[in-house]
Amino acid sequence: MNIKEILRRYFDLRADKVDEEQTIANIRADASFRGAQLWVLIFAIFIASLGLNVNSTAVIIGAMLISPLMGPIVGMGLAVGINDLDLLRVSAKNFAVATLFSVATATVYFLLSPYRELQSELLARTSPTLYDVLIAFFGGAAGIVAIATGGKGNVIPGVAIATALMPPLCTAGYGLATGQWVYFLGAFYLFFINTVFIAGATFLGVRLMQFKVHQEVNKERAVRARRMFMFLVVLTLVPAGFMTFSLVRRSLFEQRLASFTEAELSWPGTQILSRSADRDACTISVAVIGREVEAEQIETARERLSEYGLADYELNVVQGTQSDSLTHLLGELQHSKTDLTRTTLQQNQQIRTLEVALDDYQRLNRLAEQLRPELRALYPDVAAISLARTTEVLTDTAAADGGTPLTMAVVTLADGKRLDAEQGRRLEEWLEARVEADTLALVVR
Repeated sequence: MNIKEILRRYFDLRADKVDEEQTIANIRADASFRGAQLWVLIFAIFIASLGLNVNSTAVIIGAMLISPLMGPIVGMGLAVGINDLDLLRVSAKNFAVATLFSVATATVYFLLSPYRELQSELLARTSPTLYDVLIAFFGGAAGIVAIATGGKGNVIPGVAIATALMPPLCTAGYGLATGQWVYFLGAFYLFFINTVFIAGATFLGVRLMQFKVHQEVNKERAVRARRMFMFLVVLTLVPAGFMTFSLVRRSLFEQRLASFTEAELSWPGTQILSRSADRDACTISVAVIGREVEAEQIETARERLSEYGLADYELNVVQGTQSDSLTHLLGELQHSKTDLTRTTLQQNQQIRTLEVALDDYQRLNRLAEQLRPELRALYPDVAAISLARTTEVLTDTAAADGGTPLTMAVVTLADGKRLDAEQGRRLEEWLEARVEADTLALVVR
């Protein structure tokens, strides 16, 4: 047995392919969007929008699992692969309907949602790269293999999660609802990438598994459809390629900058507080604290920028004005902390004083309620009583000392009733003891 036969034995997909006509019929049925399918799609869009709104990965995954968006996309790939122009027309129409309803539903949700803060899950769908192209392609390849061999199992749900068709549409709706066109275009482009390369993987899959091609169709139209499809593939790749190139360049720059900082800016007695780079202005700014860095050391670091691929950049080092900026900074922080602690203690003392005063006023109100039944039993002629805290201030300026705390008790007698001097004295003594007041003034009316 030669190598070719061994590879064919292990990698031949046709051996596991189930009934081809049934597979095509199933894909054709899944490509239709009406009735229950459309309602499921709308509900899934709402769930995904909620997940993106609250930044919940679990909710987003749940929405992707129940989404029926894969149907018309796989249908378009199959149609191009077997030259079934009728299936291509139906799948493209249903794909357009599904996309329109999805974006409209997400837009309505984000228009009504009071919480519109941009979350990380939303932001992650606005900058697609070639990595998203590869994810969509391999996801679509796994999907068509699973469908054609009858081994769906966990493959189709996995493809739905990996390729993430729902979140980009919801993010596009967010961009429309908030008027942020950059997010709309970025998210819709990611959705377009997933669509094209899932369909492309399906196209290659049915060709590799040698699905029967429709011979009765117009060959020129079939060739035109395939060329249009390949044009879309190339058109989709170009922006993703530029974005990936930019991402790789930024990543390499960050690596070079980190290496330069670690190797050349590790001066004894200093610590890097912050580091930033302006690629437009070609400047690298580093803020350090600790022992002052000498001009010769900074100049040496500048001369070595070219060794790290940073020759076009200018190094700016920001440091303290004293010989030991770290000590100075720590001193300032400690001083600020001491002032803050002192202010906090003063405020807490004022709060406690106010709480004591408030409790005293409330205590007198509670006592007045408690004394009512006791007064009725001991002094039937008393009709009402009121208690209040006041201050007695002497009019003699020579003796004025800011006033003396005084508890005022005002007793109202029933009509026609009077208290003699002895009764008034006993009532005053009883109230003074009962109220626990150092000084009590009784007013009878």
